Amino acid sequence: MNVPDPVRAGSFGLAAREYERGRPSYPREAVDWLLPDGQVRVLDLAAGTGKLTRQIVARGLEVVAVEPSEAMRNELEQALPGVISLAGSAEDIPLEDGSVDVVLVAQAWHWVDTRRAVCEVARVLSPGGRLGLVWNVRDERESWAAQLDRIMRRGGVQETNTTDPPVGPPFEPIERFDVEWTYNLKPQALLDLVNSRSYIITLPDDQRAELLDDVRELLARHRALAGRAEIGMPYITRCSRTRLTEA
Repeated sequence: MNVPDPVRAGSFGLAAREYERGRPSYPREAVDWLLPDGQVRVLDLAAGTGKLTRQIVARGLEVVAVEPSEAMRNELEQALPGVISLAGSAEDIPLEDGSVDVVLVAQAWHWVDTRRAVCEVARVLSPGGRLGLVWNVRDERESWAAQLDRIMRRGGVQETNTTDPPVGPPFEPIERFDVEWTYNLKPQALLDLVNSRSYIITLPDDQRAELLDDVRELLARHRALAGRAEIGMPYITRCSRTRLTEA
């Protein structure tokens, strides 16, 4: 069972704008794999500012976004005014039984109480419905990305099992799929990305300022970054999917 840190889990609203400006979306191949044909009612659970919600909407699917943070929901609602956006969590989903065909959770399954969340997700899914989990993970094989990670880890990290995420019954064994890709962003957006991590948000102000100064120095001095108007951040998007066991 996953038991998240409640302080870090609840911190994202303090950096909702940085999250919106800095965090990447998800590669098309990943979303294709997570959303098989014929499943039209989708719940984007822990939807944040709507990074994944936008891609679901673009496919013409019926989507409901559920997000616990009011500040994050506000960003989502500004970007996607036509989408139903509800306050709620993975442990307390404000939907009726069997009301959706797919539940997607992007960048957030490690923040939930999995024992309670699995029961709630199973409740709102239709028979044979799917659960999809996805994370963007920085690819540290690139030297500057490894240096960035070392700087960021001074704030501590939330342990995240992206290769074998805990789900279990009443769901079938998990299937896995990875996509390697590059997210192009400006230097300021990279600072926003760093600022949107829970372990950075919750640092004391002086420690966070020192860490961000070190990121700026990396941007100024590393030969792959210095003077660049745009940076290519290497990512591996790790996808997991499973189906609700039919009685």
